Amino acid sequence: MNKHRYTLTISCPDRAGIIAAVTGFIAQHGGFIVEASYHTDLETQRFFMRQEILADSLPFDANEFRRRFAQLSGEFGMVWQLSDSARKKRLVILVSRQDHCLNDLLHRWRNGELLVDIPCVISNHEDLRSFVEWHGIPFIRVDMADKAAAFATIGALFEQHQGDTLVLARFMQILPADFCQRYAGRVINIHHSFLPSFAGARPYHQAYHRGVKLIGATCHYVTDELDAGPIIEQDTVRVDHGDTVDDLVRYGRDIEKTVLARGLRYHIEDRVLICGNKTIVFR
Repeated sequence: MNKHRYTLTISCPDRAGIIAAVTGFIAQHGGFIVEASYHTDLETQRFFMRQEILADSLPFDANEFRRRFAQLSGEFGMVWQLSDSARKKRLVILVSRQDHCLNDLLHRWRNGELLVDIPCVISNHEDLRSFVEWHGIPFIRVDMADKAAAFATIGALFEQHQGDTLVLARFMQILPADFCQRYAGRVINIHHSFLPSFAGARPYHQAYHRGVKLIGATCHYVTDELDAGPIIEQDTVRVDHGDTVDDLVRYGRDIEKTVLARGLRYHIEDRVLICGNKTIVFR
């Protein structure tokens, strides 16, 4: 991943000739494809594609690629985008008081595992200010007393900092419907249960009282339906009758941070394409 690459992602109605047309376009200009993935969703008859191309193998830059590719995309009714690895994605992180997911993301960012820019962290509490500022990242507190005003401020900060993705790293607030719709496909949440089981508040307590033998965590896109957006990544851990609620919470923290990190990495590497309320994840 150190070489300069363009990542092309496409979804369109399935038909013959899509792969030939796209790879032919790239080959026509001397482009070198280093990774390729394809999938057809049989229920919707929609085709999904991801291509990684060595940027230096092409005689033009990303903007010229987009201009030339636009004509081809129109012929197939494609929804597509081209990302340039030379431009890091910009993540704005929302957090409340719990720090395990934030701590994990910032650790991965500091050691170069998470190749992104983090222009700010936003919180509805002051608890994590010194921790965030120690990393050299601006910390902004937003008072949630007036929810409409608070989310207007969060949206304005996201735009001001030119954010690509908003990450809810245990941000314990429900986002308004219009906010979710405005940033559809750009807001990622970690929910501390194996969705669709135990949506909403206190899922570990729900799981404990139900006597489940597996608990989990789910990284998903946020929609206006609570904890019901397209799922990116999940994992579980086995529990038994001897475990307390506190045990479940402790086990869950480890799963939450790893699932969020994996799901977020798939997203920033353009490996996730949304298909209705499902995702296609090219790992």
